[in-house]
Amino acid sequence: MKLAGRIAIITGGGSGIGHEAAKLFAAEGAVVIVADRDGAAAERVAAEIKSSSGKASAHTIDVSKEAEIKAMIDRVVADHGRLDILVNNAGFGFAGTVVTTSEADWDALMAVNVKGVFFGCKYAIPVMEKQGGGVIVNTASAVANVGITDRAAYVASKGAVAALTRAMAIDHVAAKIRINCVAPGTIESPYFAKILSGPDGAELRRGLEQRQAMERLGQPVEIARAMLFLASDESSFCTGTTLVADGGWTAR
Repeated sequence: MKLAGRIAIITGGGSGIGHEAAKLFAAEGAVVIVADRDGAAAERVAAEIKSSSGKASAHTIDVSKEAEIKAMIDRVVADHGRLDILVNNAGFGFAGTVVTTSEADWDALMAVNVKGVFFGCKYAIPVMEKQGGGVIVNTASAVANVGITDRAAYVASKGAVAALTRAMAIDHVAAKIRINCVAPGTIESPYFAKILSGPDGAELRRGLEQRQAMERLGQPVEIARAMLFLASDESSFCTGTTLVADGGWTAR
C-alpha cells in the first residue's frame, strides 16, 4: 500500500475530486480525515470508506476560518500523534468578469480558494517540521496557466494557489516537507453538473469537451490518482511542481 499508516486530511472531501481522493487514499492504507463544510456529506464519505474496511473520520469545517483550520489540525494531532499528508482541495467558482464581480463575491472566493490553502499550510507545516517531514498537495487548475472567459476571480485564485505552492516548497524543503499542486482540466463534478443542468446544457457540454484535446471531460478519480502520486513516495523527487491533468487542454 502506497500510504500505509499515514494520517491524511482532505478538505473538500465530501464530494467530487475530494470524495474520490478520500476513497483512494484510504484504499492505499491511509487514515483519512474527510473535511468538508457540508458535514453530512463528509460523514457519508467516511462511512463509505469504513464500510470497505478503510479508516476514516469526518470533520465539519469552513476552510476560510483560521480558528476552524487550527482546531481541526490540533484535533488530528491529538488523536493520531502526527499529520503526514494535507490535501488542500476545498474550493469553488462562479461566473463573472472583474467588472461584474462584486467585492463581496471576490472576497468570499479568495477566502476559500486561497486563504483556505494558506491557513491549512500555516498550521500543518509546523506539525510536519516537528515530526521530520510531510507532504502537502494543493488543488490549482489548468486555468492557472491559461485564461478563460467570464471567470476572472476563479482564474486569479488558482493562479495564486500555483504560485503559493512554489513559494512554500522552497521555504520548507529543508524540513523535508514536499509541497506540490495538481492542475485539473474540466472535470465531471457537482460544480459542472449544476452548470450543465440548464436548457443549454448539451451545447455547453460539447464546448467544454472540445476544449480538451481528448474531447471529453475528466473524471474525479483521474485527478484523485494524480493526488495519490504527489502524496506518495513515488513522487519523492517532486516539490514545487504543478502536475497538469487536463486532457491536453493547455498543450494546444
